[in-house]
Amino acid sequence: VQLQASGGGLVQAGGSLRLSCTASRITFRTYPLGWFRQAPGKEREFVAAMGGGNTAYADSAKGRFTISTDNAGNTGYLQMNSLKPEDTAVYYCAARLGRLTTEARSYEFWGQGTLVTVSS
Repeated sequence: VQLQASGGGLVQAGGSLRLSCTASRITFRTYPLGWFRQAPGKEREFVAAMGGGNTAYADSAKGRFTISTDNAGNTGYLQMNSLKPEDTAVYYCAARLGRLTTEARSYEFWGQGTLVTVSS
């Protein structure tokens, strides 16, 4: 199983980015998708997840970020709007077999991360 995250970059505060996560050998139709991030000097934190028809968002992401997948379940997305400097981090996508969870330790498969930098 491989997950490939992409779409990060440099954006000004208030701007938008869409991250993508391409999966091989699994489909997000059966494996819940999670997005996490890690800022410099901080622990990895939950951002958003979807699975089993449900979605979950961190408080910091509610109203600004949207998690989704394509119809085939091969690619997952994280649409990020109204970005803030505190959103600066490496963003990781992850997948697991089982129920949707917000706990990073429950995810078996991880992408390599994509850097999002939000300038003020």
